[in-house]
Amino acid sequence: MQNINSEPAPGYLDMELLRFTTAGSVDDGKSTLIGRLLFDSKAIFEDQMEAITSASLRKGDEDVNLALLTDGLRAEREQGITIDVAYRYFATPKRKFIIADTPGHIQYTRNMVTGASTANLAVILVDARYGVIEQTQRHAYISSLLQIPHIVICINKMDLVEFKQDVFEKIRKRFLKVAGKLEIKDVRFVPISAKYGDNVVDRSSNMNWYNGPTLMYLLENIHIAGDLNLVDIRFPVQYVIRPQSDKYPDYRGYAGRLAGGVIKPGDRVRILPSGYESAIKSIDTFNGPLEYAKPPQSVTVTLEDDLDISRGDMITGIKSGLHASQDIRLMVCWLNQKPMQLGGKYLLRHTTRDVRCVIKNVDFKMDINSLEKNKADKQIGLNDIASVCIKTTRPLFYDSYRTNRYTGSLILIDEATNETVGAGMII
Repeated sequence: MQNINSEPAPGYLDMELLRFTTAGSVDDGKSTLIGRLLFDSKAIFEDQMEAITSASLRKGDEDVNLALLTDGLRAEREQGITIDVAYRYFATPKRKFIIADTPGHIQYTRNMVTGASTANLAVILVDARYGVIEQTQRHAYISSLLQIPHIVICINKMDLVEFKQDVFEKIRKRFLKVAGKLEIKDVRFVPISAKYGDNVVDRSSNMNWYNGPTLMYLLENIHIAGDLNLVDIRFPVQYVIRPQSDKYPDYRGYAGRLAGGVIKPGDRVRILPSGYESAIKSIDTFNGPLEYAKPPQSVTVTLEDDLDISRGDMITGIKSGLHASQDIRLMVCWLNQKPMQLGGKYLLRHTTRDVRCVIKNVDFKMDINSLEKNKADKQIGLNDIASVCIKTTRPLFYDSYRTNRYTGSLILIDEATNETVGAGMII
């Protein structure tokens, strides 16, 4: 087991990375589950364990409260709830992991959206005593909205329902009905007890009726390579590199992070918005040239032709399939205390391109508890999710969020305060 703070093992940098988020209602045990994952996988230091043991004793807990590993804010420790997104890093011999522990409260919806926006997988906790409730539906909807490819439903606190199989099956069937209303591609179910470790890392002897994998086995082995769009080339130019040195007198490279497709020297490409075509000459990195690159690698690309390319331009395949428009419809999660202004002007950041935009219309506001669309209420405030139409000052070159999560997403920024006020997913 690779310790989260130790030196990288051989081959560590080449290991596959899984980003996953946890969600659930208040007191469903999200932070405890992450603590259990870290503890049972030997990914915490002795001094960390001593610290949370002492803190648990001060609080009067009978057992070590593993939730204290992730609830880092003082307010979180005092109230026993998760408020902010807590990120934790660890690795096993098979994979590296980044965990985003997100809040369960409805008033922290924006925090969940932030933490889940880059996740490959969502772990949604359900209290075995209460089953699927409104907040479960809300977290499933947000996971679906963000197009998280894989969802694992952890039915927690099975120890409090005597590890009964019928309780697990009833909750599983109920959630499948909810999933049927949403765009959820892959959903798995695991009965667990985060407090005692049943089916988290080690298989439970209390639930011999369950023949499926443990949560850790799923995290280590679930297939994520196919989640990326490896067909459509998408390379937003972030920076133009001109060393101006005697060693590289004519070097002109375009640096950025590959957002889609696989590129290799010799590939014909088109540059947007100019429409000029060229071929890839080389793919360079700090450690030397590459034979090919794939998402989400950060590389520098050089071209056979000397073209006028700058930050915000997009390098694509000859048949790009990209949409180009100034009128865009998107689902937006509002992140700011100041409500959205209909007709208001905002700065929009899409990949590496910045433009200004105006909010033209609100189609509907989503009731994420009932999964109903409210077309009458046009007031969009903090934590609201709505379908809106915007108009940009210059065309954007984009995919739908369903096709490519990177080129299909954007943020809205208040120019007066420079605060990010909205996170958008292009329909």
